[in-house]
Amino acid sequence: MDTREQLAEHLKFLTELGVPGLARDKAWRRQLPSSPVGLPAIREEIGDCTRCKLHRLGRRQIVFGVGNPNATLMFAGEAPGRDEDVQGIPFVGRAGQLLTKMIEAIGMTRDEVYIANVIKCRPPENRNPEPDEVAACEPFLFRQVESIKPKVIVALGTFAAQALLRTREPISRLRGQQFTYGDATLIPTFHPAFLLRSPERKRDVWEDMKKVRALLDLDPSGRA
Repeated sequence: MDTREQLAEHLKFLTELGVPGLARDKAWRRQLPSSPVGLPAIREEIGDCTRCKLHRLGRRQIVFGVGNPNATLMFAGEAPGRDEDVQGIPFVGRAGQLLTKMIEAIGMTRDEVYIANVIKCRPPENRNPEPDEVAACEPFLFRQVESIKPKVIVALGTFAAQALLRTREPISRLRGQQFTYGDATLIPTFHPAFLLRSPERKRDVWEDMKKVRALLDLDPSGRA
């Protein structure tokens, strides 16, 4: 295969992953990549990532994801914070403790679900992820979803919902709705960190989590 053919194959692969700027067809937006890859292989491909500037802006380690690789329920958040950057595990700080309570409130444990973020490295001072950082990292979240094949995905906050749904709509407009993502149902809801600042919105999240529980109860596979 010559260089031009290799480039064409590489661009085709990136397009299938939905990398912004390559796929002009809207049809891919809520579809998953077509070639299943296991989580260890995805993590190995990420390596000691230098794909965006976050690797030189103080990140300690890559925070890949944690939980059941065959989970029916997957949570996708925004990016690691300070505690996550230290421990290498997503959602272990105060927001993570609240997420654990959300999971337990629907009769499950963290070990039964899978938890990941759009961005695998901590942005400086926990700032919002920037567009180039999202573009570099979100394909790995797409592939994590493809590998796990969850029945339900909970998008925690604006960045996760926008990345997965390919929309600019804020979470305040998206939550309360259900969307299709491949073979999964996607439920956007508020990020636990937002709930720590605005506890009056916990009732909204509880309504969303009840929908999640109802969808899981309809699952005929019996997976945990």
